[in-house]
Amino acid sequence: MGVTILDFVSLFSKIQTDLEESKAQEIAKLQDTLHAMQIQVEEAHARVIKEQEAARKAIEEAPPVVKETPVIVQDTAKIDSLTAEVESLKASLLSERRAAEEARKAGTDAEVRNAELVNKLEDSERKVDQLQDSVQRLEEKLSNTESENQVLRQQALTMSPTGKQLSTRPKTTIIQRTPENGNVVHGEPKTPKDMTLAASNPREPESEEKPQKSLNEKQQENQDLLIKCITQDLGFSGGKPIAACVIYKCLLHWRSFEVERTSVFDRIIQTIASAIEVQENNDVLAYWLSNTSTLLLLLQHTLKASGAASLTPQRRRSTSASLFGRMSQGLRGSPQGAGLSFLNGRVLGRLDDLRQVEAKYPALLFKQQLTAFLEKIYGMIRDNLKKEISPLLGLCIQAPRTSRASLVKGRSQANAVAQQALAAHWQSIVKSLNNYLKMMKANYVPPFLVRKVFTQIFSFMNVQLFNSLLLRRECCSFSNGEYVKAGLAELEQWCCSATEEYAGSAWDELKHIRQAVGFLVIHQKPKKTLNEITNELCPVLSIQQLYRISTMYWDDKYGTHSVSTDVISSMRVMMTEDSNNAISSSFLLDDDSSIPFSVDDISKSMEQVEVADIEPPPLIRDNSGFAFLHQRTD
Repeated sequence: MGVTILDFVSLFSKIQTDLEESKAQEIAKLQDTLHAMQIQVEEAHARVIKEQEAARKAIEEAPPVVKETPVIVQDTAKIDSLTAEVESLKASLLSERRAAEEARKAGTDAEVRNAELVNKLEDSERKVDQLQDSVQRLEEKLSNTESENQVLRQQALTMSPTGKQLSTRPKTTIIQRTPENGNVVHGEPKTPKDMTLAASNPREPESEEKPQKSLNEKQQENQDLLIKCITQDLGFSGGKPIAACVIYKCLLHWRSFEVERTSVFDRIIQTIASAIEVQENNDVLAYWLSNTSTLLLLLQHTLKASGAASLTPQRRRSTSASLFGRMSQGLRGSPQGAGLSFLNGRVLGRLDDLRQVEAKYPALLFKQQLTAFLEKIYGMIRDNLKKEISPLLGLCIQAPRTSRASLVKGRSQANAVAQQALAAHWQSIVKSLNNYLKMMKANYVPPFLVRKVFTQIFSFMNVQLFNSLLLRRECCSFSNGEYVKAGLAELEQWCCSATEEYAGSAWDELKHIRQAVGFLVIHQKPKKTLNEITNELCPVLSIQQLYRISTMYWDDKYGTHSVSTDVISSMRVMMTEDSNNAISSSFLLDDDSSIPFSVDDISKSMEQVEVADIEPPPLIRDNSGFAFLHQRTD
């Protein structure tokens, strides 16, 4: 691709240089010719003056009788000759001026073409950069996906009943880590199998079982309290969802991402699932959309899949050491591995300061489930808005019928009432858009997701309105085009008031219906050529769509006609060629209900999240097990 652009740049530079040289030579040549013509004109005028002076002198010197006839005849012939020559020179000068004007016009056109080529070159370079960025993002995403898949496959093999790893695992004591000793907490009481493994090691003191069991029970109580806490609407702090920040800080502090077995992730997912069961409660959906997107953003920057290495058991400490000895050893550990870094007065700060951890199978599965819930909640909000405005769109596409006869009979007042009713339908759509925007702003849904919602909603409106226009002849009238155009102006005004931060490119999604309506209301359609229609008026519409609009159009207001028969014939020929080239002849649009973003898109579009300095919810504020939430950054 790079070689093609370089060749294109080289060819463009050569063409531009040759064109400028040719233009300069042509202008110089014309200037020389013009100068020569001016000299000839001046010489002719000088000769005329000289001849007139000579004639005057001859008349004065000649006898009175001779004075009349010969001299006058001779001088008149010379003057006529010179006058004819002057007129000829003037005509030549005018011709040269016209040639110079044409040359200047050609130069101007060449400059315009050069500017277009420069714009195309810049667009090509921009597209190349975008493609390179897309390839890089895909490579990164593929690498992360391969790592996660490797972890998931290895875990599946490990959990398989026929796996050899289960039978060959050495019978050593498994020491769980807790917030108090820096070791991993499984989040569950020891299973009978773990108790058997612990009992198989005669060197492990029996006195350690009771403290370990007590720590596990305490950890289970903390998890229960966290789940109970997030079932409530915790609200927001400084625009950040408190629930997402508290969940993240707890999971990171408990080192839940690094364990191979825990139930805390499933319990969080079940809490979210229970909260969004009422699909019509958009406020709750927006609340959890904000929390899931923020939590997913934090996980995206924290978790890393380490492949098969992540399944390797962490180095076990000597079983002869006491439990409290291991705790003190954990306190003296390096800051990087520190599950207890909060004891040094440092806690989670900006997103840049988040340390990455090697995620095990439960954490990676939790991330995938969280992604699925985010997409589900996003789709529910989008579909709820579609259901709300869909009946209104059916009322907006067809204007009340009006004819000249009705206006003559004095029914204009009834038509005005119908216009007000139609405007009310459009205003109801705008009201729905405002309500959803206000609701998502109140729940601090990331602007990136808000833009995606409204972009897809406007695309949906474009499909519904455009397809209705093409399927119903009564909608392809001049007056109906005016009504729909007025309604589209309401949507354009809404996009301006919502600002680009939240509306994004939503207005551009209406390009099909906007161009179709523009065709309906334009005057002098029979004078429009096919080139003007396809390139200037309706460049986004296909020939099939243009043909259908042109043939269904009727003017119920002025009685004008559609495009000329020649244009219709040319459209038929082009449609025949398209059918021979296996191009789809469908003129209807399809609504895209897919999820228009990925986790990487969210990660790159959202701003940094500061999870520190979040005031704990009242339910856990005074609980000693959540004291780490009170810590502040340095």
